[in-house]
Amino acid sequence: MAASSPPRAGELLAEARRAFREEFGAEPELAVSAPGRVNLIGEHTDYNQGLVLPMALELVTVLVGSPRADGLVSLLTTSEDADEPRRLQFPLPTAQRSLEPGTPRWANYVKGVIQHYPDSGSVAARAQVCQQAEHSFAGVPCGIMDQLIALLGQEGHALLIDCRSLETSLVPLSEPKLAVLITNSNVRHSLGSSEYPLRRRQCEEVARALGKESLREVQLEELEAGRELVSKEGFRRARHVVGEIRRTAQAAAALCRGDYRAFGRLMVESHHSLRDDYEVSCPELDQLVEAALSAPGVYGSRMTGGGFGGCTVTLLEASFTSQVMQHIQEQYSGTATFYLSQAADGAKVLHW
Repeated sequence: MAASSPPRAGELLAEARRAFREEFGAEPELAVSAPGRVNLIGEHTDYNQGLVLPMALELVTVLVGSPRADGLVSLLTTSEDADEPRRLQFPLPTAQRSLEPGTPRWANYVKGVIQHYPDSGSVAARAQVCQQAEHSFAGVPCGIMDQLIALLGQEGHALLIDCRSLETSLVPLSEPKLAVLITNSNVRHSLGSSEYPLRRRQCEEVARALGKESLREVQLEELEAGRELVSKEGFRRARHVVGEIRRTAQAAAALCRGDYRAFGRLMVESHHSLRDDYEVSCPELDQLVEAALSAPGVYGSRMTGGGFGGCTVTLLEASFTSQVMQHIQEQYSGTATFYLSQAADGAKVLHW
């Protein structure tokens, strides 16, 4: 069984240039790409000022463009999944006129970044602008992980991100005998859109009850001592976050020393905590994780992302990849899609 192979940056660049020429009658002057990401461990910790350990994927988005002198922005998407219209034009924001979110929804991310883009050029400021765009234009109260890994990803490395200080450190992930397998459950439960902000509020409430700014400042012992101050459900939510922050630090250390078995055990602990304490897994994700863990050559597997559907991430010996994918598909009640990736670079300018 083979993993799906999405178009590489070169193919996407050729398609984008062709679409630009057809729409605007000229060659674009600039091309950039930005990667997707998978979070290896550290789930629902970013908005609690905790630690996360993502890696950038070889799956990329490509954008081409040229400056214009009339104060207008023209956007065109070639994505088949985008809502209509696929073409949009609007004036640049000024001191007197701001951009507002609206339809089409795909353009809101772009409009939000244009509206909030900083005068300063530091990486942290750019990441925060992209986060702000997602909050105010896309309506998703996300943390800072996606934006930082998209900017700072480096080939052959995961990235340990401290979401409180925004400090980052590269963690080696270039062992050729290793493989990272992303398995898409191809289900998405509608519960996710309402439960995500609810979890965030629950975490904030527990932190306040314990007299802390965020759960990052809480140790497991403090949480246990203060469990009478919070609801049973709030306690479980916080226990996941506090434990997950600790697990993420331990996992980064395990990767640095090449202890993949220890890393895998921490992945499994993370999944069980997300399933039982944070309650953001679902039967399909649990099924995929259990199937992966019963296959040969697998170090660890867990759900990744917000939950209620979506993907799992599995660390395994590369020589077992085909066997593991076959086993997972045989055990899974739905139809899974597989994607293999090495740790890739972050956003960059493309040349032709």
